[in-house]
Amino acid sequence: MSRLHAATFPVPARNIHWGALVLALTAAAAIFAVIAGEGRRPVLFAIGLALGFSLYHSSFSFTGAYRRVFTDRDMTGVVAQLLMLALAMLLFAPILAQGQAFGRGVGGALAPVSVSVGIGAFLFGMGMQIAGACASGTLFTVGGRSPRMIIVLIFFSLGTFWGSLDLAWWGRLPGLGVVSLGDRLGWEIALPLQLGVLGGIYLLLRAFGCRVRLSLWSRDEKGAWRFLFGIWPLLAGAVSLALLNWATLLTAGHPWSITWAFTLWGAKMARFFGWDPAGSGFWRGGFQEAALNGSLLADTTSLMSIGIVIGALFASALAGRRGSRLVLHPAPVLTAIFGGLMMGYGARLAYGCNIGAFFSGVASGSLHGWLWIAAAFPGAYVGLRLRRLLRLDG
Repeated sequence: MSRLHAATFPVPARNIHWGALVLALTAAAAIFAVIAGEGRRPVLFAIGLALGFSLYHSSFSFTGAYRRVFTDRDMTGVVAQLLMLALAMLLFAPILAQGQAFGRGVGGALAPVSVSVGIGAFLFGMGMQIAGACASGTLFTVGGRSPRMIIVLIFFSLGTFWGSLDLAWWGRLPGLGVVSLGDRLGWEIALPLQLGVLGGIYLLLRAFGCRVRLSLWSRDEKGAWRFLFGIWPLLAGAVSLALLNWATLLTAGHPWSITWAFTLWGAKMARFFGWDPAGSGFWRGGFQEAALNGSLLADTTSLMSIGIVIGALFASALAGRRGSRLVLHPAPVLTAIFGGLMMGYGARLAYGCNIGAFFSGVASGSLHGWLWIAAAFPGAYVGLRLRRLLRLDG
């Protein structure tokens, strides 16, 4: 490289993984070509790409944030989530109060408050500690070329499909139905109430000895180039995810979600191996059957999730990071399988994951989102203890 080029480009640019970059650009261009002219789908795919890019460069982890609270009393990651939720609430509230955007109807991520949601969220919390990733974490680490996370994704998808077959039984357990705080209380009360709960969570964690032990803004790399090549500050990740979820609400008419895509992928895998959807009430008729018979690119959640993987692949290529190798020792494989199944089954029972139920649910003023985190957080603690008890870190 000449002195001119060395002076022009920052050090990270010289480490680009060109093979992965070409693959990401080719995949994105091919999908854009297929969906061109299909209404809002190109925009939603672009939002998915941006989500994957943001998640990877900021390493925005729900799983690691909860683990560090338990092990180190470090609430840096949780505070980043609280700020992300607060911004999303402020962005969502006026849109949801109006009920439309750009002349089209919009709705929040609402789901029933029920025993099954609590059980499902608890299972999800356990599973994400055993697997080492949540739903969004699974997608962006797959994009970062982690073979182990591909195993997690496969069994996550099979777990959500399994949950869909049992959902009718779980749905008969006691519940309160859908509770929208915005509809029940009015957004002028619901919004400050929810913001106050976020503040209360912060104070409660401090009372238990947790502190913000890392900077929310500063990371190892300095300068504007880090936003292209990494590493992003956690605060930048929190802001970008809130803005992109808001963009999803405006474009799709509903907030960001993930695990419906995994459920659909699991069902398509099952049908490939001979499963007949006619025997399942969940998959017979309506939206579910239409999605099962259609293209993955015709499903909004699948399209955006694929975009997240490609966006993360693009980010990892610019960061110059190569994929890890698959280690076929029992512990990594078993944790990937069992953690993936637990997350998947739990997510279907809880009507979502850390994104669709917690992030989008709470931002939408849905009481089930608060139930989700109240059950998932202790589930994460049990999962962490179980992982250590079984010595699955070896």
